[in-house]
Amino acid sequence: MQSYEEFIDLSVGFPQEGFEVIDDELYFHDLNLMEMIETYGTPLRFTYLPIISKKIQQAKLLFKKAIVNNNYRGSYKYCYCTKSSHFKHVVEEALKNNIHLETSSAFDMPMIDALQKKGVVKKDMTVICNGFKTYQYKQYIIDMLHDGYINIIPVLDNKEEFNIYDDEVEMDTPCNLGIRIAAEEQPDSQFYTSRLGIRMEDVIEFYNSKVAHNPAFRVKLLHFFINSGISDTPYYWNELEKYVTLYCKFKKINPHLDTLDIGGGMPFKDSLVFDFDYEYMVNEIVKRIKEICAENDVVEPDIITEFGKYTVAEASGILYKVLGRKQQNDRERWLMLDGSFITNLPDVWALNQKYILLPINNWDAEYERVNLGGITCDGQDYYNQEAHMNSVFMPKTRKLQYIGFFHTGAYQEVLSGYGGIHHCLLPSPKHVIIRRNRDETFNFEVFGEEQNSKQVLKILGYV
Repeated sequence: MQSYEEFIDLSVGFPQEGFEVIDDELYFHDLNLMEMIETYGTPLRFTYLPIISKKIQQAKLLFKKAIVNNNYRGSYKYCYCTKSSHFKHVVEEALKNNIHLETSSAFDMPMIDALQKKGVVKKDMTVICNGFKTYQYKQYIIDMLHDGYINIIPVLDNKEEFNIYDDEVEMDTPCNLGIRIAAEEQPDSQFYTSRLGIRMEDVIEFYNSKVAHNPAFRVKLLHFFINSGISDTPYYWNELEKYVTLYCKFKKINPHLDTLDIGGGMPFKDSLVFDFDYEYMVNEIVKRIKEICAENDVVEPDIITEFGKYTVAEASGILYKVLGRKQQNDRERWLMLDGSFITNLPDVWALNQKYILLPINNWDAEYERVNLGGITCDGQDYYNQEAHMNSVFMPKTRKLQYIGFFHTGAYQEVLSGYGGIHHCLLPSPKHVIIRRNRDETFNFEVFGEEQNSKQVLKILGYV
């Protein structure tokens, strides 16, 4: 029978970028994963920071090429969507690449202020403030505008939001605003229109009645986000055309409008058969915006993106040990892991998200079909289907087996409630940050130890 390594090669093609097998063990971007396991144990969450910079530079290069290829007259600005991962090491790595930030809630603002006080960012950095804003969020925005953060752009999520800025913002120069369009949802959605943003038909009327004749403000940016993400589908292109057309109509009555924020939604590699033509999509987006503007006799806008998952997902993974094997009937074999999908990778449970799944060792062994079980007592704590097939296959062995889920760096830690309490009181796993030294060696830092019982009991009020 074939070995697991032969099976995976025939199934999806292997090795692939970022993954290779040396001496029967899996390496991730030259990282010896078995060595990490032997040093730090499992379950182990890790973040390899250089991937973040690599993804940002790839996207910036693609937009630069598309702008040149299409003789596009606008510029491009990369904003990192902080809610994908707020951790300091992640945000600081992203900021090394001359980018800007997009925020979604109140506590983003003191986080940015802390980075500025450390000298990581300057007060002239562009900050796109999205979301339905609480009073505290709006007050932070106002305070930071008054403190000299001249390129904070509050993006109005509803018409009433403008009132507090109108009442309280006092600046020597006009305050730049954005307006978010309430996008239409996909045909199979439970809703027709996004709960976020201002209705398309109300945007220009609101501008004319509230902002056009107010010298303290100007609408510089129009923002939309298509929930299905950036994809080569008739739905995406139809929505893009609709919102760019509105931009053109708006631009004709508002000379200050010069920026189109097309949101996030750039996909990340979540499978070994992932096939997405980034270069084609970026070029097509730039090309179509230019064409629509030409049809409407409007100068092309500057483009902003807010990539989150794309930026950070592929930098992280989580490693588990197989604690035991269970044959529950004549067909179903379970590998029980020393962690939980519900508590460590909540998108698996909540959204049926698939990640790249590979064994860490025993690649020379035969393969078998299995289900993977977490150790909570919840019936939903399992993983049994790969993105490219309806089953999971692992090496068939009685030896100690380790497995890894890869490209898990977006949202999972915060959705898991990092440092809090978890289902069945499972502890947060140890988390290691990995950097690359100038001599190409690796630098390991333990960001967080595995949670202990005393920490959990304190949260619950026992200590």
